[in-house]
Amino acid sequence: VQLQASGGGLVQAGGSLSLSCAASGRNFNNYAMGWFRQAPGKEREFVAAISSGASTRYADSVKGRFTISRDNAKNTVYLQMNSLKPEDTAIYFCASTLSIWSNKYDYWGQGTLVTVSS
Repeated sequence: VQLQASGGGLVQAGGSLSLSCAASGRNFNNYAMGWFRQAPGKEREFVAAISSGASTRYADSVKGRFTISRDNAKNTVYLQMNSLKPEDTAIYFCASTLSIWSNKYDYWGQGTLVTVSS
């Protein structure tokens, strides 16, 4: 199983960025997908998750600003990030799980760096 995250970059505060995570090696439709992030010197934290049926869950810190979606035909999950803040700066990882309410994620992508300047 491979998860390839992309789309990170440098953006000014208030701007937008869209991340993608392409999955291969398993039946993508059967799994929920999540996004996590890890800021410098901090622990990895949950950002958002989406079920195979497109139910979603968000961390309070990103609710109303971030939107997770998926395209099962393309085996890809997306994270649209709007109204970005400097505290959103982190490496963003995608991962797969069985349920959006689970804390157990089995496969992880390599991460993509998002930097938000003030």
